[in-house]
Amino acid sequence: MLKKTPLAAEHEKLGARMVDFAGWWMPVQYKGLREEHDNVRHHVGLFDVSHMGEVRVKGPKALETLQWLTTNDVAKLQDGEAQYSLLPNERGGLVDDIIVYCLKRDADYLVCVNASNKDKDFAWMVRNNKGADISDESDQWGQIAVQGPKALALCDRVFGFKVSEMKPFHIHSGEFQGHKIMVATTGYTGEKGCEVFVQAAGTVALWTELLRQGADLGVMAIGLGARDTLRTEMKYSLYGHEIDDGTNPYEAGLGWVIKAQAKDFLGKAPILQVKEAGLKRKLVGFKMLDKGIPRQGYSLFSFDNQEIGKVTSGTHSPSLDAPIGIAYVNSELAKDGTELLVDIRGRKVKAQICPTPFWNRSGS
Repeated sequence: MLKKTPLAAEHEKLGARMVDFAGWWMPVQYKGLREEHDNVRHHVGLFDVSHMGEVRVKGPKALETLQWLTTNDVAKLQDGEAQYSLLPNERGGLVDDIIVYCLKRDADYLVCVNASNKDKDFAWMVRNNKGADISDESDQWGQIAVQGPKALALCDRVFGFKVSEMKPFHIHSGEFQGHKIMVATTGYTGEKGCEVFVQAAGTVALWTELLRQGADLGVMAIGLGARDTLRTEMKYSLYGHEIDDGTNPYEAGLGWVIKAQAKDFLGKAPILQVKEAGLKRKLVGFKMLDKGIPRQGYSLFSFDNQEIGKVTSGTHSPSLDAPIGIAYVNSELAKDGTELLVDIRGRKVKAQICPTPFWNRSGS
């Protein structure tokens, strides 16, 4: 049986095309991927991300536990602050990428984990606990992402405080129609906006109100299809694509969340060993020079027919109206401007490594 978010019936009412996503019955698109993608870039979109997992870490040992479990420096977080981080394994690979929200310094943290990894992450955190109270609160929360240039204007209307005045990567608690909410200025699209944790029973009411009050702002429900094209344009990593249990974070360009000088943490030694030995591969973005759309798993070749890497994600970018991809390539070739070949179903076509993110607000 597929699991359903509190909004499953609402998606069906809107005519969404529903699919099995990591064991959840989720909307892949409503009106069409291109229209939904463009709406987030130009107006405001709502995403049901209630399938994401929420793990609460509390008590006197909460900070010590999270410092050991994660690569970033949780000790830097003050009340209401958040940080992107990683859960490393003992081999130096990645259990997941996460966001840690500090609700009360040293005592109460919320960890948002990927839907497909929720049970694995929770078990891993419990197994490596340093004495914190760790609980899986995923069933207690719905989660709605509000993203786009008009997202904060919509949030200011709906919530009883100025979301537009919050700094990025902050979280603020409140209420909506008697239901507890936490509004976090985080997201996965490259746009302004927030992700709203709402008590599960209030999820439908909040979704409905956001659609109602956002009508004149061009609000639109957005499916998983556009969520993926939006994050690919930003070169944001997706677990199971750019990162997995065997990925070294430095290879993935995530060295900025490795705070090796600040603390000890699980997997620290093997993570650093790979870096110190010299990275054999690096994650890059590339654009197609010939026709064809790259897809995950496609091989990359040099012009002397040596295999030099693998595609991790690829799509036709609606914002650029061009095919783009993300891939691991041999480090010596991982330079902007390097041309290579993508094997698309037996046909080798030209591509070129390019700066990322592929898209930004200025259009450059």
